[in-house]
Amino acid sequence: MGRFVTFEGGEGVGKSTQMRRLAARLQASGHEVLTTREPGGSPRAEHLREVLLSGRAKPFGPMAETVLLASARADHVDRVIRPALGRGAWVLCDRFIDSTRAYQGALGDIDLGVISALERVAAGDCVPDLTLILDAPVELGLGRAGARAGDGAQRDRFEAEGAAFHDRLRRAFIDICRHEPRRCVLVDATGAEEEVEARVWDIVTRRFDLTAAMAPA
Repeated sequence: MGRFVTFEGGEGVGKSTQMRRLAARLQASGHEVLTTREPGGSPRAEHLREVLLSGRAKPFGPMAETVLLASARADHVDRVIRPALGRGAWVLCDRFIDSTRAYQGALGDIDLGVISALERVAAGDCVPDLTLILDAPVELGLGRAGARAGDGAQRDRFEAEGAAFHDRLRRAFIDICRHEPRRCVLVDATGAEEEVEARVWDIVTRRFDLTAAMAPA
C-alpha cells in the first residue's frame, strides 16, 4: 500500500534534510520511496517553481501565485505522485497543500474557499496520510537559511522576507496543525539533525505501525 507523507513548516526548519533521512530509513526497511517537492516535482512544474521562487510572479499578486501553484500541483500529482502511490511506493514530499494555505492563504489573504476549490481541482483525492509540520523559533530557522545561503545557495523570495513575515508564517502552520490534528503532527525541529530524525521516525513508525511490519516472522 502506498503512503503519502508531506513535510511542512517555515524557512530553515530542516524539511528537506528530514525528508532525506526518513527516506533512507524507509529504504533500509525495504520500502520503495519517492522523494519530491513543491512547487515542482515534475518537469513542467519545475519551470513554474523557478518563476515563483525567483519573484517574477510576485508583481501579479497572491492570486496569480496561487493559480500558478495549483497548475504546478496538478501536473505533479498526475505525473509523479499518483502513479507512485498506485504502485505501492511511499511518497515523501517537501511542501504540499498546507504551504499554499499558509503562504497564499494566511499571509496572502487569498480566500480559503478559493484555495480549497483549487486543491480539489489540482490534488483531488490525493491527500497526505500524514503531514509533519516542523516547528522552530523564527530566529533559528532564519539563521539556518542564512547559513545555507552563505554556502552558496541562493535565497528565494520567501526567505528574503522580514522576521514579521516569518513569525506570521510560523503561527499559520501551527494553526493548520491545530485544525487538522488527525493528519498533521507538530514536530520540534530544534536540536541536532539526529534528534529531529528520531522524533520523526517515532511518529512515522507509530502512525503506520511499522514496528509490527518490521518484526521478524
